[in-house]
Amino acid sequence: MQLFLAAAAGGALGAGARFLVNVAFAQLLGPAFPWATLTVNVVGSFLMGLVVGFSSLLLGGSAVFRTFLATGILGGFTTFSAFSLDAVELFERRQPALAGVYIAASVAISIAALWAGLTAAKVSIR
Repeated sequence: MQLFLAAAAGGALGAGARFLVNVAFAQLLGPAFPWATLTVNVVGSFLMGLVVGFSSLLLGGSAVFRTFLATGILGGFTTFSAFSLDAVELFERRQPALAGVYIAASVAISIAALWAGLTAAKVSIR
């Protein structure tokens, strides 16, 4: 039950943060490209790398702390389900090239960001 509550509390915070990012990007850049979703996926992947790296290396893998941050906050913040919807919508608007760029950028940059987060966590501990 403790892990469930940690995930739920963190999820509420992550979803709220994602909402704020969506509103800010919509006001700044408009709806032509899903910049907010791309940004939260990349930032969330980098932060996931940091969380996993620091929690396992410094905190001995505390299940409650990791569940709160990784499953909760970052699970609520990152939006791969929204990513999928955005990609389909770009295809439905008959913009397959833009959809391809969006899919490739989301996947490649998010994986690179997670790797960078893990590396930053490991380097900072040494």
